[in-house]
Formats: sequence, structure tokens, C-alpha cells
Amino acid sequence: MKKFNILVVGGGSTWTPGLLKSMCVRQESFPINQLTMLDTDADRQKVIGDFANVLFNEEYPDIKFQYTTDKQIAFNQELDFVFVQMRTGGFKMREQDEKIPLSLGVIGQETCGPGGFAYGLRSIKDMIELVHDVRKYNKEAWILNYTNPAAIVADALKRVFPDDTHILNICDQPENLLRSYGRLLDRDPRSFDPVYFGLNHFGWFTHLYDETGYDLLSELRDKILDGGFRPVDFEQRDKSWLETYAMVEQMVKDFPEYLPNTYLQYYLYPDKVLNKLDPDFTRSNEVMAGREKRVFNECKRVAEAGTAKDSSVVHNDAHGEFIIIVAESIAYNRGDHFVVILENNGIVENLPKDAMIEVAASLTKQGPRPYAVGEIPTFYKGLIEGQFAYEKLTVEAFLEGSYQKALQALTLNRTIVSAGKAREVLDALIKANKDYWPTLT
Repeated sequence: MKKFNILVVGGGSTWTPGLLKSMCVRQESFPINQLTMLDTDADRQKVIGDFANVLFNEEYPDIKFQYTTDKQIAFNQELDFVFVQMRTGGFKMREQDEKIPLSLGVIGQETCGPGGFAYGLRSIKDMIELVHDVRKYNKEAWILNYTNPAAIVADALKRVFPDDTHILNICDQPENLLRSYGRLLDRDPRSFDPVYFGLNHFGWFTHLYDETGYDLLSELRDKILDGGFRPVDFEQRDKSWLETYAMVEQMVKDFPEYLPNTYLQYYLYPDKVLNKLDPDFTRSNEVMAGREKRVFNECKRVAEAGTAKDSSVVHNDAHGEFIIIVAESIAYNRGDHFVVILENNGIVENLPKDAMIEVAASLTKQGPRPYAVGEIPTFYKGLIEGQFAYEKLTVEAFLEGSYQKALQALTLNRTIVSAGKAREVLDALIKANKDYWPTLT
């Protein structure tokens, strides 16, 4: 069986230990020859790298492992897959993404609204540079991007690399939702055949078929309305995430036709969500005080103890495991079902052809084979077209250096609406992101 060469970009992420553990668990189904981790922050990555050395010594001794901050070392090798989980600006800029909008009276969130706008503009440059770096040495390696503001990045990459068929943008939130449905229904989520449409962090499940072809959506809806909704790993989740999942019940009460992505709460109930957010302690603070501290302290403890046998460092298997299953489906031409981001081209008949939509697809060696959705109802179409226009203008603002298009983008976003407020937020974000964004004139 072929052994794969993998590069993880963003090796210092708090999610990396879960990914590394999943590689150990799935080493029979996805054997790895060489694993390289790359990060711009040497100190963060060293903590994870030292943990990895202990873990692999015990559970995966045949793997060739290295971590580096040198791009030449990382890219100048034969690669089969590049797993991308970079965070341009780190938690320091994520905190600004959340707190600046909140200080001006609008939602501050990592990937939604003006926070997602700021994060997206920071990420485009690094993602374009990454693809160039990979393609310099590896023309056919699969680039699996699964943590940036995926819709904005996917749109930018499609414009810059229109003929590159080996870039896949995919978000782990639909996977988390499917796993949560599985726990609620006491079923294996990998047995589900989902039908989904929307944009990244802006979509709906319309059907959820089991292995016999029976649609579980009505049963699932009733369970959510009767007992609420929690993430599959709710025992490990921070308070804000439990509140986010709890909002699904309200969304289903108001719009029972389909099951929503959790992030839709920011767009459907911006006033209600805004009132719950603490401008002095946002989710970035929660992560830094919670998951980040737990993960890094536990990695250091494992390195000092010289054993990972009793480690509790893995806090979310879905994020780490699902990207390996994605790679397996591509590598072995399995055609497994995933919700992915790709150009519409008629998949949803009454949405623009160039929209980067999120839909269910089979993943093969040739790439995604999406399932046609047909026409969608007016309410969902209207919401999606407004959000798509915001995302398209955001990418054009970056590529053209256009202040006007940036202002138009934020004015369209449902978390802001007011043009005056959009200008106020944009000007504040420009100052905070002067070292990352192109000049907007």
C-alpha cells in the first residue's frame, strides 16, 4: 500500500494534536511515510512538535517526522497532500476582529460579519502565496484548506488559479453537525447521505438519508424541538459554543423547513446575539484562557514525562479526523460524501454560476462530484444572494485595493446593514490591519 507524504501548514495550531492522534489511529487506512509541520511561530510549533515526537515514538514509530519554519524545507519535497490550517495574524488579530466591531455596536465574530471580513482579507495573500509555493515543487499535490474564512479564500483562489483542480476548500462545521446529528439519533454519521446547500457558514440541510434511503430530517427536527441541540463533543466545549448550538432550536422553530448551520444565528438574529456578547471577553479570550492553555500545558507535560499514554490533549476528534478521511476518499477514489465548497455552475439552478457554494459531493481522485440541488425557495435564495454579494465584493476589494468595494461589502452584510456604521467599522479595521491588508483607496 502506498505511503503518503503530508505537509501540515499551521503546525502550531491547538487543533494539531488531535490531527496527529488521528494519524496514529488511522495509520492502517492512511499510512504516512513523511510528515512535515510548518509554522511561522517557532515557539508554538516546538511545543506541538515535542509532543508529536513522544506520541509517534509510542504509536507510529515508522513515520518520518519533522517540523520547521523554513519554507524551503517544507515545500521542496515530494508531497501528496497539504493540510492547511493557518491563522494569519494569530489570536492577537482574532481578538481585534471580535472586539473592534463590538466596540462600535455590531457583532464581533471570528468568521461572520466584519470580523470574518478582516480575517478574510488577511488570509487571501497568505493563501495565494502558499499555493504558489506548493506548485513550485508539487504540481499535483492536493491542497486541502479547512480553517481560513473558506468562502472568501475559495473565491480568491478560484480567480487567481482558475485551472488548478487540486485545491479543495472544506469546512469542518458541517462535519461537526453531522456527528452531532449522529449522537442525537444514535447512528453512525458516516452512514448519512446529506443534501445541503448554501455558502460557507451560511447553509441548510434539506435531507438526511440513512443507508436504506429513509429521510431522517423530520425525526431529527422533532428531537431538536423537544430537547434542544448540543454538539457531539459538548462535554469538552466552552460555554459560548454550547450557547451557539442551543440557538439551533430557535432557528428551527422559526424556520422549520430545513436544519440550519449554527453560524446562521449571527445573520438571522443579530440583535439578540449582539446583546449576549461580552465586548471585554470574547470567544478569542475564551479560547486563549481555555483550549489553548489546556492543549499547550498538556503537550509540555507529555514532552517532560516522555509518554503520551495517559494524555488528554485531544479535545475534538472531528477537526483532526475528518480531514484525514477526506484525504482517504480522494487517494483511494472512494467517493465518500462530504459538504465542500466549489463553484456553483448550475448546481443550485437559481443562484449565480460563479458563486462559491457549499454543497454535498462525492470526493474522488478527480475531485468533488457534487449533487445537484435544483432551485431553492425565495427566502433562502435572497439570504444567500446578499451574502454572496458581500463575499464577492470583499475579494474584489482585496484584489483591486478598493475602499469603495470594501464599504459596499460591509454595508451588505446582515450583521451591519447601516452604511454609516459600515464606514465606521471599516476605518477602524483598516488601522488595526495596516500590517496585513493591501492599501484600500
